[in-house]
Order: sequence, then structure tokens, then C-alpha cells
Amino acid sequence: MKQIPNLFTLLNLFLGCIAIVFMIQNGITIYAVNGTSQLIDMPEQIWMASLFIGIAAVVDFLDGFVARLFKASSEMGKQLDSLADVVSFGVAPGMILYQFLRLSIAREANGIDASIAWLVPAFIVPCAAAWRLARFNLDTTSQSNFRGVPVPAVGLLVASFPLIYWSVSTQEARELLLSKWLIYGVIAVVSGLMVSTLPMLGFKFKNLGVADNLPRYIVIGVAVIGAIFLQWLAVPLVFLAYVLISLLFKNKIA
Repeated sequence: MKQIPNLFTLLNLFLGCIAIVFMIQNGITIYAVNGTSQLIDMPEQIWMASLFIGIAAVVDFLDGFVARLFKASSEMGKQLDSLADVVSFGVAPGMILYQFLRLSIAREANGIDASIAWLVPAFIVPCAAAWRLARFNLDTTSQSNFRGVPVPAVGLLVASFPLIYWSVSTQEARELLLSKWLIYGVIAVVSGLMVSTLPMLGFKFKNLGVADNLPRYIVIGVAVIGAIFLQWLAVPLVFLAYVLISLLFKNKIA
């Protein structure tokens, strides 16, 4: 029973690895010779990575719930959880950003021959995630809120980009996501927020009173309304609302 939460954590890691596999299906056409000759088309499947990152987030939530249910929390489980989160919400989203930079730069004149230096900034995100999680593991204080934006929140934000690009009909949103300067901006902002010590809102409810949970209810309200009217475009909006509301109520949640 004590290892059940750790199995959930490993499932989180497993799903993150699958997400990475889908992101390396980069639209290359392979000429195969196996008795007969044929062309095998491997289209972009970045959007499938979003699905597995989302499932990993659900599993990440469940491993903590299961640990409390079986009273099986352990130091190993804490370390394992952070290692899994680095992959699922750090490396996998970093690969998404890498692919969007690749798609953006490929559209430019001589983009195919562009230096890899234009792409590697995407991996600042997993580095920031690793820093954030290592600091979290060393924090011995028990708090219901966070210092710095949680890594899964950033992972889900970045995971929304392929879903927006491949499913939202708004052409402006699609074009914006293919701007390398927007992606560089996202990398800088989310990395800075993760490694910062800004007080960020947690979602552990001690009670259901409005006075004690007003910031949480505002974020939830934005999420529900945004999902109804904006579909996947709501994810960046909710992330922005979460950060702004956390800063607005920082004296209350610090």
C-alpha cells in the first residue's frame, strides 16, 4: 500500500515521456525500403503531447490525494514527485516551445538553415522548473500557498499552445503563436515566475467561506467563464488571472 502513491508518480513520469515522443514526430517524410518502396508520412503531432501533459497533471494531483488516503507520504515520494514533474511539466513543455520556435523560424527566409542558437532558449524552462522544484524540496515549512509559480501551472499553460494552434479558428491567435518573439517572451516570463519567491495562491481549502477563499473563487470563476466562451484560449487567460490575483492578494496569502 505504501508504494501505491509512488506508482502514480511514476505514471506521471511515464506520461511525460509519451508527450515528448509525440513532440518529436516532426513532419518528416521517410522513404522506406522493406521488400517494397513506399513513402511514410509522419505529420506534426505536437497537439497529442498536450493531451498526455494534461493527463499527467491529473495523475500528479491524484498521487498526493492517494498518499494522504493511505497515509503513505514519504521523503522518497516527495523527491520522486519532483523528478517526475521536471519531465512532465518542465522538459515536455520545453520541447513544445522548441517545436513552436522551429515552426516559426522555418517560415522565415533561410529559416531552415538558421542556427540552433535560436531554438535552445526553449530549454531555459525545464532548467527553471528544476530550480523551482529543488528549492521546494528543501523548504521545510508547511504552507498552503507557494513561493513562485508552481511548475505544473506553467506546464499546463504551455501545453495549451498546440491545442490553441490546431483547434481554435481564430487566425490571429494562430499567427501570434508562430511569433518567435512571443515564445521568447513566454520563456522569459514563466521562467522568471518559477524561480521567483513571489507568494502564489494555493488551492488547499481549509473551509468554504468566501472571506477566506475570495482569491481562489475569483480564479475558479475566471476559469469556468473562460472555458465556456473561449475554450482553449481560456488557459492563458486563467494563468494570467492566477498570477495577477496572487499578486493583488499577496499580503493575504504571503
